[in-house]
Order: sequence, then C-alpha cells, then structure tokens
Amino acid sequence: MHAINVSRTGEPEVLELVDVSSPDPGPGEVLVQTAAAGVNFIDTYQRRGIYPMRMPYVPGSEGAGVVVALGEGVTNLAVGDQVAWTDAPGSYAEFVLVKASRALRVPDGVGLDVAAALPLQGLTAHYLVTSTYPVADGDTILVHAGAGGVGLLLTQLAVARGATVITTVSSADKERHSRAAGASEVIRYDQLSDLTAELPALVKGFSGGGVPVVYDGVGRSTFDASLASLRPRGTMVLFGASSGPVPPFDLQRLNAGGSLFITRPSLGHYIATDDELHARADDLFAAVQAGTLDVRIGARFPLADAAAAHTALEGRATTGKVVLEVS
Repeated sequence: MHAINVSRTGEPEVLELVDVSSPDPGPGEVLVQTAAAGVNFIDTYQRRGIYPMRMPYVPGSEGAGVVVALGEGVTNLAVGDQVAWTDAPGSYAEFVLVKASRALRVPDGVGLDVAAALPLQGLTAHYLVTSTYPVADGDTILVHAGAGGVGLLLTQLAVARGATVITTVSSADKERHSRAAGASEVIRYDQLSDLTAELPALVKGFSGGGVPVVYDGVGRSTFDASLASLRPRGTMVLFGASSGPVPPFDLQRLNAGGSLFITRPSLGHYIATDDELHARADDLFAAVQAGTLDVRIGARFPLADAAAAHTALEGRATTGKVVLEVS
C-alpha cells in the first residue's frame, strides 16, 4: 500500500510517499481502507519533534473509510461498514488498523470526507464547550482562530447552547466564514497594531467587562491578551499552540487578574472511555445529520501531497479542516 513516511524530524519535506506492506488486523482490530485522513496540528508537532516519535513512523491518527477485514473477536462491526476514527496511529495510509471498540459508525447521509474531517476537531470542540467550561445560555465567550477547524465547530456548538461568541481571525475571508458559523463579533488580528493591549479592550467592550472563558488554541502570540480579556474568576482554556508553546509564567498573574483559572486540557482525557467517546461522537453525527452542524472542509490534498497539506495548515492558509484524499 501507499503511505506517508517520516524518518527524521524537520519541515514538511520530510513527509515522503512510500510503498509498505498492508497490515493484518489483530484481536479486537479491524482493517479499514481509508477514504480520507484528517490533517491536524498535532501531526505537525510530531513531525517537527515537539512531540517526540519513534522513527520511522507513518503520521496521522484520524480518518474514515470502509472496513475490509476483521480481527479475532470482533463482533460489533462487519466488512463493508463505514467507520471513522480519531486515535488510530498511521492514518496517512491506504489501509489503517483501528481498534473495533473505538471505531465510530458513520451514519447514513454523512459522507466519508465529512466523517474524516469531524472526529478530532469535532470531539475537541464538543468537550471544550460541554465539559472543560460548560457554556451556558447567556454567556459571552472568546474563541481564538474562529475560522479554523475547531473554531468553526466550537462557535456553532456554543451558539446552539445560547452563547454569544466573539472570535479572532486574520483576514476578511476568515471573518466571513466565522460570521457564517454564528460569531456575533469578529476581531481581526491584521487590523491591530498591539494585540496584547487592543484585543482585551475590544473584548471587554463587547462583553461588558470581560468574558467568563477564553478558548485559545493559538498559544504564545495570544496568551497574554487572552488572560487580560477574562472577567474576575474567568477561565483560560489553552488547548493548543499553533503559534508556539507558551513560556513559563508567574502564577501570581492569575491572582492579579482576578482569581483566574487556567487549564491545559487534552482530548484523550475526555474520550478515555469507549462510552464517553461514542456519546460525544453520536452527538456530533446527529447534529450533522440534522443540518445544525456544518463541517467545513477548507482544503483537500491527495495523499502524495501531504507536505503541501502541512505547509498550508502551518501557514494558516486554510479555513476549516484540511484532509488528505486517499481513495
């Protein structure tokens, strides 16, 4: 089969298309022919060595496709079933091994490309607004990178819970997509000369003194402005670092800012059990089926062009989800 291989850390050019043997499913596993694979920032962190990986490896953990073989003991799936997944290593490949208990059934009416685009970012958005800080009717919240894959989904889910959403974006085109997802106010990074000073002032003006929560997947470049945008006893949710990791900081800043809270959540802790994983996924797929959650695929690349996909994602040249079309 064709797969993408990484044999050394570095820039996107280290992603190479190779021929490797197709795997056989072991006990409790299914072999899936991949239709599409999701491209995520964690893939770029691993490629660059920020998250160390044992070399060589096939990147990716998310995708969707059709079950073509069953391992011993698998009774909940059949050959021909359409499934998606969020935590199957080696997903940049034509065939992927997926734990049967973690495979997400793709319901009727949901395309495999959409199913591949939804799990990681959709589940992230879901746990952020329902569990990390449960957004309530009447809340006004701040979402950074509002036109990104998580940002668009998070905005829609928060609006559905009765929130008013302020987002940040970097271009007029991204502002348009963010407003279409339900953002009431959109702040343009590219129109601010001093983000750390100007953004909190705008947020406090829109929210009447500060927001109860900031969802920040950008990291280094927005962190200070995020803290300053919170109201007393507000919660800073730092769930990513697309601009780089946040340097160590003095915890007394939380006291001075108004007894603030900060958390660095990870998806794995919110889908640790099969029951929680499937409950969240069922909510998301039901919303897609009902037409109340739009999954935007902003860029599609063939598997062989994985390097171009990483370049586009890291350069913030996309809106919504980036996917690799495999078959």
